[in-house]
Amino acid sequence: MEHSIMVQALGELVGTFILVLLGDGVVAGVSLAKTKANGAGWVAITLGWGFAVTLGVYTSAFMGPAHLNPAVTIAFAMIGKTPWAAVVPFIIAQMIGAFLGAVAVWIQYYPHWQATKDQAAILGTFATGPAIRSPFANLMSELIGTFVLIFALLALTRGELTAGLNPLVVGVVITAIGLSLGGTTGYAINPARDLGPRIAHAVLPIANKGDSDWSYSWIPVVGPIIGGILGALLFVVLP
Repeated sequence: MEHSIMVQALGELVGTFILVLLGDGVVAGVSLAKTKANGAGWVAITLGWGFAVTLGVYTSAFMGPAHLNPAVTIAFAMIGKTPWAAVVPFIIAQMIGAFLGAVAVWIQYYPHWQATKDQAAILGTFATGPAIRSPFANLMSELIGTFVLIFALLALTRGELTAGLNPLVVGVVITAIGLSLGGTTGYAINPARDLGPRIAHAVLPIANKGDSDWSYSWIPVVGPIIGGILGALLFVVLP
């Protein structure tokens, strides 16, 4: 039996909370001063994000589709796999979950913000940023990464994979995107994952924080939405 849209939206909130708590959590562990994971590097971050997505899906899929990402929700609505009536509730829930996940990361690492003087590192535990600031190139990076994500997610629906293994494979997809394509912008590939924590960074009394880099914030929102739509549209025109 399919749950109501409100129950499904609750699933989106819970799953996105877990996603951001564990995803931003691994970045905080690697980037903040005096943590036991400090300096573990990019591979640890990409693996952590892959596991975070897997657990986010597992902890919410019993309530709904476990998109955990406005780009997924919009792309799936574009091709009729998600009702348009669910789009706004899902996105609101994803944003709330992402914001709360970021707040939980701040609490988890509370003494380490004071020990960290690098403002860019602090912002990077919440939101993404470019390795080289180039708006067009950065936008294309987010577009391409999300294109791959959506196309792969839809391709999984045509395979013979046991349903219970889907979250594991989604985690592999996220890890692959991070390792291969994420070095340019930090692969937000998810507007809620970036914007929710960026808002948290702006409003929380985080020690040693600097600017929230709002001039960049549109790229990890617009790029994933465009990339997701293109990935979905390509999928439906293939035989």
